[in-house]
Amino acid sequence: MSKILGRIGLVVLVAILVVPFLIPVETTGTATYKEVAGEGATFATAQGVEIYYEKTDFVCQQDRDCSNPPVIFLMHGFGANTFSYREVTEPLSELGDVIAYDRPGFGLTQRPTSWDGENPYGSIGQDLILDELIAQFASGRDVILVGHSAGGTLAAQYVVDNKDAIQGLILISPAILSTGGSPSWLNWIFSIPQLDHLGPLLVSSIASSGMDLLNESWYNQDLITDEVKAGYREPLSVIGWEEGFWEFNRAPRAFDVKDRLDEITVPTLLITGDTDTVVATADTEALATMIKDSVLFVIPQSGHLAQEETPEDTMKAIRVVWSILTR
Repeated sequence: MSKILGRIGLVVLVAILVVPFLIPVETTGTATYKEVAGEGATFATAQGVEIYYEKTDFVCQQDRDCSNPPVIFLMHGFGANTFSYREVTEPLSELGDVIAYDRPGFGLTQRPTSWDGENPYGSIGQDLILDELIAQFASGRDVILVGHSAGGTLAAQYVVDNKDAIQGLILISPAILSTGGSPSWLNWIFSIPQLDHLGPLLVSSIASSGMDLLNESWYNQDLITDEVKAGYREPLSVIGWEEGFWEFNRAPRAFDVKDRLDEITVPTLLITGDTDTVVATADTEALATMIKDSVLFVIPQSGHLAQEETPEDTMKAIRVVWSILTR
């Protein structure tokens, strides 16, 4: 009997070790990231990764000092890309040069599967990428960071880690008090060869669940047009998007900004929709009591994507405090 059980156990062990590698893992993408981006798309190299970005040049307004305008960097949230800022890039260009870019793992930025040095998908790697982008586009100029949701966490973390690099901070529904994701101590599990092989297949469900998140992010779902859906789905046509998304999900994260909010001393604007259920409106309201001298705007009839759903009100909030952000 013990021999039989031993053989059964051996078969089960072999199955666990071998069968995952027999499961095919293929991409649903049909074109390279550059092909999807199209002719004329712009890329900047940072940390060895080709970063897709969109630059909107400063348009001087007669009532403003047009000498040496600031550079405004836009950092998108989880599952999003530069598309999520499309409604405010032109209005923001009246205030400075605007750089919106896709973070590694999202949008049309290159999705490497190997790298030298810091993991570009991890929090430290993304800090270093922002370092290089600032050096390329804003050397000697004031920098304003705008971060939405998970991009808000990154923006705030960058501010506490680089206290003299940023002049102003705008956080839209920032996911700081609850950053989400699995605990960092579980990251070793993602390196198990069998799980690593299946990882891209496991995370490919974002293609459908991402649409559920999009629906939850808007107060007025009638505004989620076919064009909006297409803008969010476009990166899913990139060959290997699943593998890049898997690399992002298993990348190391070292966020401690939640415990260092008192170190944010730059002028800070907080914006949230009054019906945000993705990052609860109450979380952003609480942050306003934790970040010294920050200014809070709660936009009525708006959800998690205020810069898309209510861009006029979002810009109104930014304009009201702009002189404070750039003082």
